[in-house]
Amino acid sequence: MALTKPLVITAGEPAGVGPELCNALVDSPYARDLVVIGDQRQLDERLRVIDMPFPVNVEAGQPDPANAGTLLDGLRTAANGCLAGEFAGMVTAPLAKSVVADSGVPFTGHTEFLAAVTAASHPVMMLVAGELRVALASTHMPLRDVADYLTPDILKHVLRILNADLRDKFGIDEPDIVVCGLNPHAGEEGLLGREEIELMVPALDELRAEGLRLRGPMPADTAFTPAAGHKDAVLAMYHDQGLPVLKYAGFGHAVNVTLGLPIIRTSVDHGTAFDIAGTGSADPGSLLAAVELAAIMAQS
Repeated sequence: MALTKPLVITAGEPAGVGPELCNALVDSPYARDLVVIGDQRQLDERLRVIDMPFPVNVEAGQPDPANAGTLLDGLRTAANGCLAGEFAGMVTAPLAKSVVADSGVPFTGHTEFLAAVTAASHPVMMLVAGELRVALASTHMPLRDVADYLTPDILKHVLRILNADLRDKFGIDEPDIVVCGLNPHAGEEGLLGREEIELMVPALDELRAEGLRLRGPMPADTAFTPAAGHKDAVLAMYHDQGLPVLKYAGFGHAVNVTLGLPIIRTSVDHGTAFDIAGTGSADPGSLLAAVELAAIMAQS
């Protein structure tokens, strides 16, 4: 990869598949460019490791909230190392949000946690599978809250970040972005909801006047089809509007990217897989893809 600084990987929930996925990187072309943060007892001795032992014995498939504090310390170490210029970027193996929350620490996910650590005001979640990039205007929230959350200011902020990071971190000079409507058929001229008319169209027109190349609001059921034409990214209004398409297209090699941070952060597109943890059957494809994309972004 010819990086001047290593990428740092956090090994994730110790009772999940994260540690064994990291061990699979030993035989990859990327091994010499990586540092892994985790418990050395779980990791291959050939990896470069920042050892952060877990206080409670780890049993595959049986997570213990008492280990959550050490896991979060590892994330802080990785993020702070990126901020300090020690690492070129960070890659995260999966953790279980509910297990961290059960430890008594308010936690909704990597994205929000890293935003707090790096003092980023509003991160944007995007998943990548090959040339398909799907960003989210809202992330981990109940569906009933989405319409109230999506104000014109939120939409404009997300699109400005998406446009800037496509340009600066992906090397796309003039990003072409398709914006999904919130309602079925993008509201059908107000028949199925007025959010597109009252919220989205004025916000998109303002951004177009700033020079952003935007199409929409477009019905989500056609935004991913050839009829939508060429695009560099699709912005979905909520988690399950866009990600089922992305994961169908690229599950196993898709990558989660956090935009709007002052650092590079990528992650796998799957969870902890407690049911197969410790069996050696976990597919490292998504982690390999996350490492490769982080390297490409670092070189950009």
